[in-house]
Amino acid sequence: MSLTRQQLSQELIDIALAVKRQRLNVGRAGNISVRHKSGFLITPSAVEYDNLASRDIVYINRHGHIKSDRYKPSSEWMLHRDIYATRPDISAIIHIHSVYATAVACLRHDLPAIHYMIAIAGGDTIRCAPYRLFGSQELSDIVCDALKDRYACLMANHGLIVCGETLEQAFEIGNEVEQLCQIYLQCLSAGQVQILSGAEMQIVLGKFKQYRPTE
Repeated sequence: MSLTRQQLSQELIDIALAVKRQRLNVGRAGNISVRHKSGFLITPSAVEYDNLASRDIVYINRHGHIKSDRYKPSSEWMLHRDIYATRPDISAIIHIHSVYATAVACLRHDLPAIHYMIAIAGGDTIRCAPYRLFGSQELSDIVCDALKDRYACLMANHGLIVCGETLEQAFEIGNEVEQLCQIYLQCLSAGQVQILSGAEMQIVLGKFKQYRPTE
């Protein structure tokens, strides 16, 4: 049985508060959305997560029409719309400005396979989308490219975006990628980083497909 708008809105708020507790976002940074009917629900612009109520969550239909009596949607709403349009397998999106992922994004290169858990994002790297202005169609287009066959990508000089079949899955991936970025930066400070080979990662990716639960 599908959840009502109010139930989904509350689930979104619960995840937003979990994101804050994990310090994956601070203040008014980032945004979170979940599919609903033919569109999606998204956090409003410039409202701290602690102050959110279910009535504050904004609904946007597939044509980009915004339905809200209280707040404007996040300035990144086009990015969420376009990801949902190009990825029918995704039902939840979390965009964060976490410290370590953002630091790696400022290096402007992909996160390599420093650990087998990088497979949680769907591939043997986590791509870094080139820099584009926040809230722009150019950013949306380039992030959608970086997310092809992936559940996460870095956004140069900006942050991280993670996706999932559920909000809980997207949150799990976000936590894992943040930890991987921390490990990577610590490895860089210690010396040369040893990367898993493409052949090694293909075996890991096969194991992850077997591990992923099916209905």
